[in-house]
Amino acid sequence: MADAPRSILVLAFPDVQLLDVSGPLQVFASAGKLARQRGLPAPYAPRVVAAQSGAVVSSAGLGLLAEALPGGERPVDTLVVAGGDGVYEAARDARLIRWVRRQAARSRRVASVCTGAFLLAQAGLLDGRRVVTHWNHCRQLAQRYPALRVDPDPIFIRDGAVWTSAGVTAGIDLALSLVEDDLGRALALDVARDLVVFLKRPGGQAQFSAPLSMQKESDRFAELHAWMAGHLAADLSVPALAGRAGMSERSFMRHYRTETGRTPARAVEQIRVEAAQRQLGETSWSVKRIAARCGFGSEETMRRSFVRAIGVTPQAYRERFASGRSSG
Repeated sequence: MADAPRSILVLAFPDVQLLDVSGPLQVFASAGKLARQRGLPAPYAPRVVAAQSGAVVSSAGLGLLAEALPGGERPVDTLVVAGGDGVYEAARDARLIRWVRRQAARSRRVASVCTGAFLLAQAGLLDGRRVVTHWNHCRQLAQRYPALRVDPDPIFIRDGAVWTSAGVTAGIDLALSLVEDDLGRALALDVARDLVVFLKRPGGQAQFSAPLSMQKESDRFAELHAWMAGHLAADLSVPALAGRAGMSERSFMRHYRTETGRTPARAVEQIRVEAAQRQLGETSWSVKRIAARCGFGSEETMRRSFVRAIGVTPQAYRERFASGRSSG
């Protein structure tokens, strides 16, 4: 751990998303609290900055006390750009964009939360990079800045010294990973526990859970999805699912694909993979036991599903993302 605290600037603007600012700030503050409890030097010195000093009113109506944009006198470790409804107006502020560009060049790393990616893109900092933003703005980001490689799925992405994240709470996940990168996985997990975060999510995790991503306005198969998630080891074949839905197989296949955008087999695989990811990360159960509990039938079937769905094997996923585990 460095003796001098790392300087972190969180850029805000009128109509900023409150949690885009407060979420990462609290992660850094909690890391500092835990470090002090262990007799270690303060790891971070975070500050909120804005185009003008004083109160910056968030979209939630709560004001944030911000400092004026600093010059280049003091080195800055990390620049974090928040998002929110006011980001488009902020992106039209030529002075602010010039400051972002200059400050990024002086910083060890740069990060955006949610639609803060639009500010980084306007400053030319994301050209040629793989990036993400809130799922509802990914298409707009890609259209407005065609030099970017926008991936709408992950909750955050690291491309070199530039980090981008999805919407709102994903900023907490991003900040936890910044802490892990600086101070180690053990302390980052302690911060997550201190904040009562259910799980420190890896960046490659999808923005939506599998059942949520399959919901449409009519939500015709919501009860079926809930039953599937609670009966992973049951018979989830098309005939069995069609029977539970009270439909013929042919009608079920047609309506299911129309409603969810995928086949029943693909949906079953996604739900099972997501459940297995949780168990790999949170328990010390063997891969064989997890494969059986999640309905894969065999370790090899589970391995193929993992490679197809998330690009890594179950063992590789566990080695990278497992937290402190219990035998359950």
